[in-house]
Amino acid sequence: MEQKMKEVIDRALYGAPEIKPEERNLFLSTLLERIHLALTKKQVINKGMYKEAVELMKTKRNLHLYLNGNLGYTHFSNYIKEAGAHGVSFTFVTPKKLTPFGLIVANQTEAIETKQLFIKDELFELDMEESGADFLS
Repeated sequence: MEQKMKEVIDRALYGAPEIKPEERNLFLSTLLERIHLALTKKQVINKGMYKEAVELMKTKRNLHLYLNGNLGYTHFSNYIKEAGAHGVSFTFVTPKKLTPFGLIVANQTEAIETKQLFIKDELFELDMEESGADFLS
């Protein structure tokens, strides 16, 4: 009973404990298990759109885009327009910690299985190298 009372007080004072905070910091507030595709900042800044992201928005349901708020709107405008055309919602997230990611395409509510989470081109490799996130390669 005493432990339960302490939990209630702690929750009232500090809020509910966050699930996987490091993962959420890295992936713009979402969980790895929900991600269909993660693009790095350099990949987002690159002109044009990745066809994989467009195809996901056309074919998958219950999607949400998480956009790195440290990048300018102009870098996302094509993705936002495409998302609007397919009824995909989006959120700008200003990361609390450094992250190499600029755009995340994720399921809103459920864990999914994804074979290829990243597009491992030279821009991806550059961002991973610069951020020291070589564990993702």
